[in-house]
Amino acid sequence: MVNLLAINPVAFSLGPIDIRWYGILITLGIVLAYVVVQKEMVRRGMHSDFLTDLLIWAVPISIISARIYYVIFSWEHYKENLGQIIQIWEGGIAIHGALIGALITTYVYTKHRGISFWKTADIAAPGLLIGQIIGRWGNFINQEAHGGPVSERFREMTIIPDWIINQMTIEGVTYYPTFLYESSWNIVGLIIIILLRKVNLKRGEMFLFYVVWYSVGRFYIEGMRTDSLYVIDELRAAQLVSVVAIVVGLVLFISRRYVQKIDMNYND
Repeated sequence: MVNLLAINPVAFSLGPIDIRWYGILITLGIVLAYVVVQKEMVRRGMHSDFLTDLLIWAVPISIISARIYYVIFSWEHYKENLGQIIQIWEGGIAIHGALIGALITTYVYTKHRGISFWKTADIAAPGLLIGQIIGRWGNFINQEAHGGPVSERFREMTIIPDWIINQMTIEGVTYYPTFLYESSWNIVGLIIIILLRKVNLKRGEMFLFYVVWYSVGRFYIEGMRTDSLYVIDELRAAQLVSVVAIVVGLVLFISRRYVQKIDMNYND
């Protein structure tokens, strides 16, 4: 293993303001997701300003809901430190909270505009994965969202590059790079979603595939992490939310295809 210094989480400073890699990567993920989703929305005949107008609401609401989610499941700490609740720049946001906020915002906004929620969600699904793929690398820079200490077998068998292993070595201990596992799982999901565009899926099924795919991966990967938020005792919040999402996703898929017999397809 090469002996490198850990990557500095601060990319550069503007006077007293530190610009962190985490924020840069999150922003990059949002921008790339926007470009991909915007192109598909225009191709599908939606107004070119629709996505921009939606994101004006969805982005800040998602950030706030991500923080609220984190605070709720870390209440034992924050109830004694109320002033820290708004200190989001110190870290402490949760992707499930962001997704819940984005989902609610999109549902309300599409209903207000008289546009199909399911059509919008289908088109947005690849963008969600792109944002999550890139965003996880912010966790890599921050040396967080990792698993427990690696085994000797892992050290002998791993094909993971040294620069990743080095960054996951904290105070002399190397941890499993679970951020990498989740990012890789989402890359596979993105490839499948791109291929599914050639299949005659019913409207809404692209988004439901994303929900189930991401949730299955997150459930197993969350079980490896050492920084999980907990509901009670050993019940991890992300695993509970993932199970609920899988069940709801499958029920909606079966209901829409076989009970409601939705006749609109992805490209309609």
